[in-house]
Amino acid sequence: MTLKSASRLLACLALCLAVGVVGSIFTAPEIPGWYAGLTKPSWTPPPFVFPIAWTVLYVLMATALWRLWDRVAPSRARQIAIGWFFVQLVLNSAWSPVFFGWHGTRAALAVIVALLIAIIVTILASRRIDGVAAALLLPYLAWVAYATTINAGVVVLN
Repeated sequence: MTLKSASRLLACLALCLAVGVVGSIFTAPEIPGWYAGLTKPSWTPPPFVFPIAWTVLYVLMATALWRLWDRVAPSRARQIAIGWFFVQLVLNSAWSPVFFGWHGTRAALAVIVALLIAIIVTILASRRIDGVAAALLLPYLAWVAYATTINAGVVVLN
């Protein structure tokens, strides 16, 4: 790996993990109080699972972005895939402040549904130019689909 490639990978990791850190700033203070008081679906995992899962997912996301940026030649298809990656990343970064910061469970459900759609489009756009990058996003898609059912359950139960 060249220095340029390693620098790009570090930048991608820093970006994606920073989104996670910002989300945790809104999330962590609400876990013992507001979140603990919500009625949650029976399939909701214990709170300690979320930071572990999200850390792994942010690393996979960063690796996918790095592959698109570093391993794929510049092209319109690459611009589209990276553009959709950033759309989904913005939606991802919006969910925690909406759900935990504002206690907007219904608004957060709209955000996470939009996020789910953006992830699917990102995977489809990425698959055209780098199958590995697309595959790296599949666990993220699965987790966000699962998280969507939890968010929907919270809306219904509260």
